[in-house]
Amino acid sequence: MIPVPVYAVVHTTPEPPLPFWVFLISTVVKMVVVFTVYMVGVALLTLAERKISAWIQGRLGPNRVGGKLGLLQPAADGVKNIMKEETLPTHVNKPIFMLAPMLAFIPAMVAWAVIPFGAPWDSKWGRIPMVVADLPVGFLFTLAISSLGVYGIVLAGWSSNNKYALLGGLRSSAQMISYEIAMGMSLIPVLLLAGNVTLNEIVDQQANMHIWNVLTLTISFFIFVVAAFAETNRLPFDLPEAESELIAGYHTEYSAMKFSMFPISEYANMATSSALMATLFFGGWDIPFTRVDNTTGVSFLMTLLSIGLFGLKTLFFIFVFIWIRWTLPRFRYDQLMSLGWKFMLPLALSYIVIVASVMLGLDYVGLERGFFYGLAMLGVNVVLVIITFFLLDRGRVISPAYGRATPQQIARLRAVTTSRSHLSPQSGD
Repeated sequence: MIPVPVYAVVHTTPEPPLPFWVFLISTVVKMVVVFTVYMVGVALLTLAERKISAWIQGRLGPNRVGGKLGLLQPAADGVKNIMKEETLPTHVNKPIFMLAPMLAFIPAMVAWAVIPFGAPWDSKWGRIPMVVADLPVGFLFTLAISSLGVYGIVLAGWSSNNKYALLGGLRSSAQMISYEIAMGMSLIPVLLLAGNVTLNEIVDQQANMHIWNVLTLTISFFIFVVAAFAETNRLPFDLPEAESELIAGYHTEYSAMKFSMFPISEYANMATSSALMATLFFGGWDIPFTRVDNTTGVSFLMTLLSIGLFGLKTLFFIFVFIWIRWTLPRFRYDQLMSLGWKFMLPLALSYIVIVASVMLGLDYVGLERGFFYGLAMLGVNVVLVIITFFLLDRGRVISPAYGRATPQQIARLRAVTTSRSHLSPQSGD
């Protein structure tokens, strides 16, 4: 008979419930600390963006407010936006126009409530998990809530009653819907490997195998990263804004703090996506080379260490977001949609079938979900990466920026251009 592994939906380790007053106080403290750090961090991301871009371009960046480092520049920008006049054009749909910026920002902030940011603390009152809301369906909750951000952008474009804003909103809705499907499909192999939809269990699964999911599920990670860039409207997927084409896109009619909510929501989505990448593919808060933090609660110092590790991983992916923005040009719209539907979606579906088949074979031979199981998945993954990126693609499928013309057609076009330049009246000057 084929051994069929059975997985629980909730934590298998029985934990005594916390006293109600401890649960209430710890939850309130975590809410205040997490969302305070989150809001301050999002504000400082604007400074990080300007400093990193200045570093890439050989400039100094902000250095007038808050000393040479310009640490008070986000506060100065906030005061400036608060002091600006709040305009409300007469032709807009006022209730939706006012509500849209909030709808764009709130989903990214709420998604952080279920992301574990540290090892559980074994306090004298009981084991306190380092997550605001330890939902057994936290993974699905994150996907569902983060997908609501598109409504704020679409409603902002529609309620503005402006053709440029409407075009930006329509572009955003098409882009986000296209890449949300690929993003959701890319995470199914992660759930198959973990056997659970709880984010803490996904962290534990990577600790049990002693191999991060980025090594065993590299193609899923690749699809998730590309989809995350598209979901956050960051370069090279910033078609909804397209300043050179649509003036400013969906926020053309906005001003002051209502306008600021849209870039703030972009940075908030960057932070949320980076935290998910760290959790799903890079071990999350897990402390390497030890299993103590995955089976029992740890001391307060070990909890702080795990929080620091999680923060470093998240900051690394935020840096990647900023780095890519100042490195790659924007795609054309047809390239963007072609990449999402013609490559990302078929690749994600094929990868699900292959991973499920490999896991079924490993379970059939009775291999336990441990280090050797991870090594087997790593070996299969290396073969799939070589086939996908080096044999099948060779720079023609994944990169949507290649031309459709053949070398012979390009040669004919160059010949025509050369002949016309000789016939030009200015050619003899």
